Amino acid sequence: MKFVDEVTIKVEAGDGGNGTVSFRREKYIPFGGPDGGDGGDGGSVYLEATDRLNTLVDFRFQRFYQAKRGENGMGRNKTGAAGDDLTVPVPIGTMVYDDETMEFMGDLAKLGDRLLVARGGFHGLGNTRYKSSTNRAPRQTKPGSPGDIRVLRLELKLLADVGLLGLPNAGKSSLVAAASSATPKIADYPFTTLYPSLGVVRVSPMESFVLADIPGIIEGASEGAGLGIQFLKHLARTRLLLHMIDMSPETGVQSPEEAFKMIEQEIVNYDEALGKQPRWLVLTKMDTIVESDREQVQRDFVQALNWTGPVFAISSVAKVGVDKLMQAIYQELKRIAPEKFDPEMIMGSNSVQGAGVEEFQESKPVKPYHPLD
Repeated sequence: MKFVDEVTIKVEAGDGGNGTVSFRREKYIPFGGPDGGDGGDGGSVYLEATDRLNTLVDFRFQRFYQAKRGENGMGRNKTGAAGDDLTVPVPIGTMVYDDETMEFMGDLAKLGDRLLVARGGFHGLGNTRYKSSTNRAPRQTKPGSPGDIRVLRLELKLLADVGLLGLPNAGKSSLVAAASSATPKIADYPFTTLYPSLGVVRVSPMESFVLADIPGIIEGASEGAGLGIQFLKHLARTRLLLHMIDMSPETGVQSPEEAFKMIEQEIVNYDEALGKQPRWLVLTKMDTIVESDREQVQRDFVQALNWTGPVFAISSVAKVGVDKLMQAIYQELKRIAPEKFDPEMIMGSNSVQGAGVEEFQESKPVKPYHPLD
């Protein structure tokens, strides 16, 4: 299924029902007076976050949503039935904007979050409401008010714990495939990944986290070049970024140092706040380097960057260092925000690509990190 992360829809709340003109007509009661009832309120339109959807693709085929109108009032002071509210399910992580005024209306970040986007019209008044000592036979009524009509822009930001950054072919999709049961497209040409994908990584039967893979970023991305920049917003919610660098000898025209600096600059140009998020350095495709040289290559690279943060060297194809990286990530996520970390909530969602993931053989705590371990 094609990933869709932005759509425009129209929502229309129901109009309020009109009040009615009616007079009591019964045997032996020739002057019964007015008995016209009020109309019913119109139905409102709500958006509600659900775990049954993971893209906005359904809204490409249905763009108009309308709640029920309130019924008109009736004689014998009978009030018209209120129109039923309409609840539209949207994926968790959907942000809602009024497309005409650009007003930010709400963020449906958690399962069950509910947002009123179009309020139903108020009911009209029947002629009974206008009865008085001087107006005993009123024929005046009030119509129901119209419901709100809005054009909404829905934007989806994926909910993931860890985001992957890197050039095309840096090994991001390979890591997701090696660490989870997600099956992103993997090939040896640029822009294999065309839209974001998620993978659930299980570190024990009841403990897990979610990886987000976005298309690779190229130079000039912050000015619109390439694919990755339009998906960087999905990394805004992540708690940890993995900056992945291809260390294979035949990486192309750019050296690993140049690749690192280019990605870092594009991130800062796009959003300084994203550049300040916790970030780890992950050196990929280390199996392409002669084993006796790997330690020196890693040391020289880290020194050249003057990098002081955590560094991991892995090979997703050979699955070398992947388990250790995943365990370290899990421990770090618990340290960063233990009050927000809820493995049950993550694993309870069947909307994440890769649910039902491969379980790691070990779930022991990770020892303190050393760059050359």
